[in-house]
Amino acid sequence: MFFNPLVRQSWSLRGKTPEIGGDGGHRKKVSVIGAISLSPLTRRPGLYFSTLPDGFFTAEAVVKFLRELFKHLRGKVLVVWDGGGNHKGPLIREFLRRNKRLRLERLPAYAPELNPVEAVWSWLKYGQVANYVPEGMTDLDDAIADRLIDLKCEPNLLRKVWDGSDLPFPHTRRAKQGYLPADQ
Repeated sequence: MFFNPLVRQSWSLRGKTPEIGGDGGHRKKVSVIGAISLSPLTRRPGLYFSTLPDGFFTAEAVVKFLRELFKHLRGKVLVVWDGGGNHKGPLIREFLRRNKRLRLERLPAYAPELNPVEAVWSWLKYGQVANYVPEGMTDLDDAIADRLIDLKCEPNLLRKVWDGSDLPFPHTRRAKQGYLPADQ
């Protein structure tokens, strides 16, 4: 079975139209959840993600992702997210109530341009895996994970992807006296 790619414009020699495989049927997908972290001292961005082949992230899966994320991050955590349905409900409210080191900030409705993680998804979908035809779900999941791992290992590229969003990159660090410029 072939998977149908997201077809994007490409270049070829005149008269040599590129052919992309696929069966023309329903396009299968890999759902991805992710978070960009910022070191409070160095301002170095980090990337955390999880994939779910041919599924979607429920509120239960979001809570599981946040629990895993907390294992890697110390201190207080500010989560900025959209108002997606999987970010609401009793499971989410209970998780927020029990985790006092978490502060939640919601983005305005219908404002994906303010979410740096959306810029990661655009970079991935429209650049990295566009025109890619995997042989199966495992190939697609592996390709997505490989590219996100590469991005995670390139903080300068991750910063450039962040800059593709309309949310300004924070240039301050928290100090006891208040907020100070990052270079002080």
